[in-house]
Amino acid sequence: MLPYVYRVTKYDPADRDEHGSYVGTEPAVSDHGPVEDAYLQAVAAFAEATGVDRLAIREPQIGGVVHFGLEPPVDGHGLAGLFPAGHAGFHDGALVSITAGLELVRAMLRDNGAWCRLEAEGAFAVHVGWDQYLFVGSSRPCGAALARTRSLGLFPERLDASPYDFAPDDPQHEQRPADADFWARLCWTVSSHRATFLEETYAANASRWHRLTRDNIEAVRSRLTPRAQLAVWPDLLTDVDTAMAALPEEGLVEIIWEDEDGRITGTVVDETGFEAVTSRIPRASAAGVVSLTTDERCPLFTAVLPDSDGVLRARWQTEPTPSDRNWAFLKTLRRGQIVTGTVTAIASFGVTFVDIGGFTAMINIPELSWRPLDHPSDVVSVGQEVTAEVLDVDMVRERVPLSLRAAQEDPWPEVAQRVGQVVTGPVTKIVPFGVFVRVEDREDGFEGLVHTSRPDESPDDVIEVGDVLTVKIIDVDLVRRRISLSCVQAVQDRVRRSARG
Repeated sequence: MLPYVYRVTKYDPADRDEHGSYVGTEPAVSDHGPVEDAYLQAVAAFAEATGVDRLAIREPQIGGVVHFGLEPPVDGHGLAGLFPAGHAGFHDGALVSITAGLELVRAMLRDNGAWCRLEAEGAFAVHVGWDQYLFVGSSRPCGAALARTRSLGLFPERLDASPYDFAPDDPQHEQRPADADFWARLCWTVSSHRATFLEETYAANASRWHRLTRDNIEAVRSRLTPRAQLAVWPDLLTDVDTAMAALPEEGLVEIIWEDEDGRITGTVVDETGFEAVTSRIPRASAAGVVSLTTDERCPLFTAVLPDSDGVLRARWQTEPTPSDRNWAFLKTLRRGQIVTGTVTAIASFGVTFVDIGGFTAMINIPELSWRPLDHPSDVVSVGQEVTAEVLDVDMVRERVPLSLRAAQEDPWPEVAQRVGQVVTGPVTKIVPFGVFVRVEDREDGFEGLVHTSRPDESPDDVIEVGDVLTVKIIDVDLVRRRISLSCVQAVQDRVRRSARG
């Protein structure tokens, strides 16, 4: 915040009522003449006193369908001739000379449909408010500029801050940067055919649409306006009639269509213009309708382009999408972190889903327990609170695999200490190369393998599942999690059963 802020107006403070409202006769519009020139000269005097020769455009806005000012709209939004590249040059962070900056101030004083903050970070700022109110901030007292302003017939008044200083709508919301993770996710999304359109917004109410394919993403990326806000959308509908059926009865929307030549056009209209627009697109190959109401806009995910040094300086404020909220949460996680969550579902294919603070993570069967299990329900149940370790954070696919067993003590080192012991246990499985025997007296006990003595000997010739064997633990492979056994004595239950019969 700059230490010296002044409200500069043509309104005499003596002509204000007890509430501070102006009650004099000065009109609330520009005179397009000497008073307007006085404002511009005052700004130039403050800029000179501060020692700045260039200003940065911040938070640019271009008037939309509804003209919001007192003066009649002017073609070109007051930007004509200021930016060689057209309106796209009117973007956040664009540097302009003091001369060009004064022309922008003129356009804002005339309320010509374009607005922005003009700032030199930490040194100077110019904000134009409604009804010919001008706010100038400086890092210096600017005594000579104040005197010059008064001599021009204007009234400078010291304030604590400009009412037009930037203030985020939600200080807790962190805008997602269009970094390497964003572009990787976008490529993955396009490859999965979940989205083919990118909306590039370079000023409020000024945007361009791009159809994306796996082959052109980098080309589109290279043409984007600096600090643009990006929104990724599902594909347009090839059934244009169905797309137009989504038009609301009333309200402001953007209608987007692709013509036969592949050109994409977007136009903002309300219900009074629906018929005119739909009559223009009978041969469109695809079309769609996007609401301009914040809580009805549903892009897949959004981001803002950082500067070339990777720093995100644009201050766009948008309603985060579910994917944006996932991204913000994933940024707080790291591999090896211990988290607590609630089991929300157990899929038929065995994956366990866990809510960890609004994000759904997953646990694959091998990560549920150190011990053998047939189904996740042997270990967890829906509604159960569990503590698990984060195995990975996939920012592209927005996936977080967890391990329940990693947060528990590993029992295998204790098993390894039993090498040489002789134990008795049931046969649990017969395979061509041997039999598996449970070596712990519990349902989820570890199993070891007794290899057949000869390659041509089939174990099911002499042993059945359920038979009890006395075996010796001869090796425990901690890397591959395997127990090797040798057979000491077989007690064949089926023989005993036959004898009893």
